[in-house]
Amino acid sequence: MNDFKPLDPLLHSQLRLAVMSLLLSVESAEFTFIKEKTQATAGNLSVQLDKLSEAGYIRVEKAFRGKKPVTTCQITEQGLEAFERYVNALKGYIE
Repeated sequence: MNDFKPLDPLLHSQLRLAVMSLLLSVESAEFTFIKEKTQATAGNLSVQLDKLSEAGYIRVEKAFRGKKPVTTCQITEQGLEAFERYVNALKGYIE
């Protein structure tokens, strides 16, 4: 019998999991890039980024490029570890 580990509810959301997966493969990503890749609405994406940021899974930096606001996201060490735990727990369900 498998020893099922609980799945992190924060990462078990389709959009938050997509964001984390995207950020794993890049050094950082701008909000517009993440929005385009996930096909999320700006409002929903913003809420989900806030949740990931509050958990310490991502770092969100807001700046300006000229007069235009730019939001950049980056996965943290804590987020990387949480993602690895999530993937390992998921493997327990399918092996």
